[in-house]
Amino acid sequence: MSVSTNDPDFLASQATLTALIAGFENGSWPGAKWTHAAHLTLGACYILEGNSALHRLRAGIPRYNVSQGGKNTEDSGYHETLTCFWAAIIRDFIAASQFPTTFAAVQPRGLFDATVLQYGQQRKLHEEYYSFDVVADRREWIPPLIK
Repeated sequence: MSVSTNDPDFLASQATLTALIAGFENGSWPGAKWTHAAHLTLGACYILEGNSALHRLRAGIPRYNVSQGGKNTEDSGYHETLTCFWAAIIRDFIAASQFPTTFAAVQPRGLFDATVLQYGQQRKLHEEYYSFDVVADRREWIPPLIK
């Protein structure tokens, strides 16, 4: 399976995937490469690694933002609802998939590729689940109202 001719380079091998995770966690992943596809892939990695995925994302994304010179304010940076929303979408996608569901068993060009293929172009998927501009409130989880 191929995502596209513009495959994210972090999906090329286990080593490049590991570099994404390590770079995110230590703040060295280039901000220009912190794309929606990178968010999706990291979320899938954390979900496959176990039950602390949402906790790790909640702690890691704000820390990463600061490492890149960003701020986590009411207007920018970490977004609680979108983080929880995407974690649930990815979790449900993994649960419904026919791929191995442990991190050690998954290789790039498999589940991670499929996740990016399915959702990589759907940055605004949340608009199908909310009848208002949920992006305006970053601090508190707001459950989906539609679907």
